[in-house]
Amino acid sequence: MRNKIIALAKSTGADLVGFAPASRFDKEDEIFKIFPDTKTVIGFGFRVLRGSYRGVEEGTTYYQYSTMGVENLEETVMPMCQIRVAMMMEEEGAIAVPQRRHQQIMKEENSTNPEKDYTEIFRGVENEHQMNFADAAVKCGLGEIGFSGALLTDEFGPFVRYCFILTDAELEETPVKTPHLCDNCGKCKKACPGNAIKDEGGIEPWQCATYYNGANGTKNPFMAPDHFADFENRIEIISGEAKVDPELAKKILDACYCYPPIGHKYRSSICGRACDRACYVHLEEKGLLTKAFQTPFRKREEWKFDVEDFKE
Repeated sequence: MRNKIIALAKSTGADLVGFAPASRFDKEDEIFKIFPDTKTVIGFGFRVLRGSYRGVEEGTTYYQYSTMGVENLEETVMPMCQIRVAMMMEEEGAIAVPQRRHQQIMKEENSTNPEKDYTEIFRGVENEHQMNFADAAVKCGLGEIGFSGALLTDEFGPFVRYCFILTDAELEETPVKTPHLCDNCGKCKKACPGNAIKDEGGIEPWQCATYYNGANGTKNPFMAPDHFADFENRIEIISGEAKVDPELAKKILDACYCYPPIGHKYRSSICGRACDRACYVHLEEKGLLTKAFQTPFRKREEWKFDVEDFKE
């Protein structure tokens, strides 16, 4: 069955497949609340096309990353692969419980998901169990967690998304990767247009959401010179130097519709995951990625507008 799963998953869009035995997870882990009879967690990794970042990298077209790299993967490619694999496993007599992120449900009372419209998120939902996706990806041998909190893979660096199937079938495990990609260089933190990556690593969700959506005018080609005119600290916001709390973030986001959202309540990414792109460039320059291309991802100096253009 293991070989059938790998072959079918790869034929239906997955680039990476890994298997973690239940013994790698704590007895109180959410996977056992979701499916108590879990014997194996199967992880599926899907590359985010390198070319879908191209428009944001060049400042020319922005919808390709958000539609092709986020929405279509999460809402079409990934669930179709899961369904096909789960159907095959059921035909073999195994139970297969698909697990993908519910992007609009969170247990936290006052947090957010930068990829979604903050008004469409249901917070404080205690009785809906969601597994720790990043932790499961590592335990399935898909990759390691980098300084920003992103999953890094040997093949695609941080240009990857992932989902899982819980099953009662006992399948041969995939070794856990020994961390070797992230060197804590801090280039992801430096690249963020809103200083959303914390000094100790990981992101501050509201700060990330604010600048994921384009609050930094020096990296937003759609922002008018007089944008945020009603904000006293507008230049701090536009330059990415503002420190936001949830209330200020909501006000900025409400005033930050410079570019239309996409389907399924996803917001268009104006930053284009600057953190991930900087990480990818670093890994590529170090020769650590096993998937090679004819030309480097970053071909020229990064573009940026002058904050002076927004001053009266």
